[in-house]
Amino acid sequence: MFIFANLLLAIANILDIMLTVYMWIIIISAVISWVNPDPYSPIVRFLYSVTEPVLMPIRRLIGFRLGPIDISPLIVILAIIFTRKFLINSLIELAYKLKRGGIV
Repeated sequence: MFIFANLLLAIANILDIMLTVYMWIIIISAVISWVNPDPYSPIVRFLYSVTEPVLMPIRRLIGFRLGPIDISPLIVILAIIFTRKFLINSLIELAYKLKRGGIV
């Protein structure tokens, strides 16, 4: 059972790192959008290609209800924080319970 618990811990840690990195990519993309970035820059193109598939459905769903302010990055960041606090912590707790033998 400890092998499965260690697998869950590894998955939880990898997911946590990936979500943290993606959250920072969203933040960097939002900050860069405040200036007039060069659309042919490889960095800008990478940020756009990585963030737009997630941001566009949210933009379609909520629209621009606050005028020119785009709150879709904020919604994605809040979803990432919720996922990290709920899903990752639940996986870690489940793994520790499996290690202790608390779950049959």
